[in-house]
Order: sequence, then structure tokens, then C-alpha cells
Amino acid sequence: MPYLLAVTVLWAFSFSLIGEYLAGKVDSDFAVLARVAVAALVFLPFTLWRGLPRRLLAGFWLAGALQFGVTYLCLYRSFQVLTVPEVLLFTVLTPIYVTLLDDALARRFSPWALVAALVAVGGGVVIRFERLEGEYLIGFLLLQLANLTFAAGQVLCRQLLLRYPTEQPLHRFFGHFFLGAMVLVLPSFLLFGNPDKLPGTALQWGILLWMGLFATALGLFWWVKGSVKVDAGTLAVMNELHVPAGLVVNLLIWNRDADLPRLALGGAIILASLWLNRLGRRRLATA
Repeated sequence: MPYLLAVTVLWAFSFSLIGEYLAGKVDSDFAVLARVAVAALVFLPFTLWRGLPRRLLAGFWLAGALQFGVTYLCLYRSFQVLTVPEVLLFTVLTPIYVTLLDDALARRFSPWALVAALVAVGGGVVIRFERLEGEYLIGFLLLQLANLTFAAGQVLCRQLLLRYPTEQPLHRFFGHFFLGAMVLVLPSFLLFGNPDKLPGTALQWGILLWMGLFATALGLFWWVKGSVKVDAGTLAVMNELHVPAGLVVNLLIWNRDADLPRLALGGAIILASLWLNRLGRRRLATA
């Protein structure tokens, strides 16, 4: 849990930095590529290429391509057809995908975990819901693909680490995750990127460096590391906790308007879902 909470704080700051300094100013494909490249450079000096289960390494390449490649390519493109409130609303379904995919890979069904995920989604909807306007079906589908691949990547990493235990620490092979992401994000920038919208200030370059080092490299490393220390229901709920955290950071630093009663109610519902998931685990253990 401490790893997941630390990453939640990191990502909460990241959303505000992207919105304030990068969105609409720096080419989105380049921003994603820069984050992956910095993260890959962090782990490459420690990366092992032999002596590890082939399925483990192949799985990490696939997880990186899914969780960072497909997810972010779809996410950034959804802004072309959706308003910001609609994007925020459509991302709240991730916990459900996490729960269902983890159960599917483990060949089981955990009703308590699914209920906790649904409650967490309800908390996210309370915080983020806005009336939908205009054409949003394509954007909705793009974001559901992004949610699904983000959930699939983290669940795949979690299951791989549980099924293929190794004496080597995670940092000795986590670089393969970002190499898998690079397979998608580099061609995407070469094909669709706009060279005229590269970072033009030291601040923008600094933010990309910070995002690559902390939010991407350390953030995803700690998230995967923490995912094997909790059950699937807790992991699903933690995918929703960034909602109130991100809004609080945005409110405190940039003093943006926020519906505080809705924020408090939604946050309380998300925290209650953690308690509900723990209650379900206890009942299953004593059954």
C-alpha cells in the first residue's frame, strides 16, 4: 500500500503539470516519447538480458506496450473529440477492468473485489460527473480502450511476478517494460508527431524530465512493485484514488474552482470501498 499511495501523490501532481504547461503547447506524441525514453535510460544500466524466464520478459514488453503505448496514444487522441469533463468522466471505469482482468488471468471470480471496484467507480463519478454534450461516442470508445490497456498492463505485470518468481530484483528487468512501450511510441511520433511543437522553454523540458524520471520511471516501478503486495480489489480501488488527489493538488496549487462537497463525498466513497474490500477478504478467510 505505501508504494501505491506514493505513486498516487506523484501522479496527482503530474496531471496538473500536464494541464498547465504541456497540453496544447507540446506535441503529445513527443511528450509520451520523452517520458518513455527517460524512463528507459534510468533502468537500462541495470537491465539483465539473460538468465530470466522468457515468458516474464516477453510479458513485460507486452505490458509496456499496452500500459504506456496504447493507453497514452488513445488518451491524447480522445481530447480531439471530447471536452475535459467528458475525458475525466470516462476514465473512472478502470477499477472494474482491473478486477475483471485479474480474475480472468487467475481463473477465479472475486465478488467482493468487484463490488469494491464498483463502489470506487461510484465515488469517481460523484466527483467528476458533468452533463455530456455533443458527439462523444468515438471519444468514449477511445478512452475505454485506454482504460482497458492501462488495466491490462498492470494486471499482467502483477500476474507475471506472482507466476514467475525470480531471485533477481525488479529493477534488474523493469527496463524491458519501457522498451516494450518504445516499440509503439517511437513509430507514433515519427508518423504523427509535429516537429514544430517541440518544447520551446527550459521549463517545458524540465517538466518532461521530471515526468520521465519520477512519474514514469519511479512511478510505474513502484506501482508494479506495490501491486503484488495487495489483492486485486485494493489495486482496483487505488486506480480511482488519483481522482480526489489530483483535484486537491490542482485546487491547492493553482486555486482552481472545485466542488468541495462533491470532492469530499466522492473521496469518502472511494475510501469506503477500501474498507469494503478488506471486509470481504476477512469474510472469505473465515469462510
